[in-house]
Amino acid sequence: KGAGGAEVDGPRPSPYMGGMNFSQRLLILRRAREVGRDQFGNRYYEERRARPGHRPRRFVIYGALEDASAVPPEWHAWLHYVTDAPLSAERRYPWEKPHRPNLTGTPYAYRPPGHDYRGGVRAPATGDYEPWTPEG
Repeated sequence: KGAGGAEVDGPRPSPYMGGMNFSQRLLILRRAREVGRDQFGNRYYEERRARPGHRPRRFVIYGALEDASAVPPEWHAWLHYVTDAPLSAERRYPWEKPHRPNLTGTPYAYRPPGHDYRGGVRAPATGDYEPWTPEG
């Protein structure tokens, strides 16, 4: 129950924020500089001072959609040190499609014909298929 005895819908607040706890988020905010943001509200950071012999670590703090597949290609390349600076988001190709969230593990995930969640029955095989049976 919430304040005043009213029922509360949804899960209770957690000390973990999108797989990142408060202390991890605070550490990133203190030791890293913000490099930029994307259209999904994700914020990208790079360590101010790299550890000796290492390159500076790069981080993302997810926005509203806590899904790694929501990181645009230009930021993915930057996070994985493919580029030194994020690529331009202005240059898009006609074959590029807008982001769709990863639905794996949700009720909206793709289930092929014959999947248990779709009744477990599929159309019989056609053609010249003949199952092997042992002679006995």
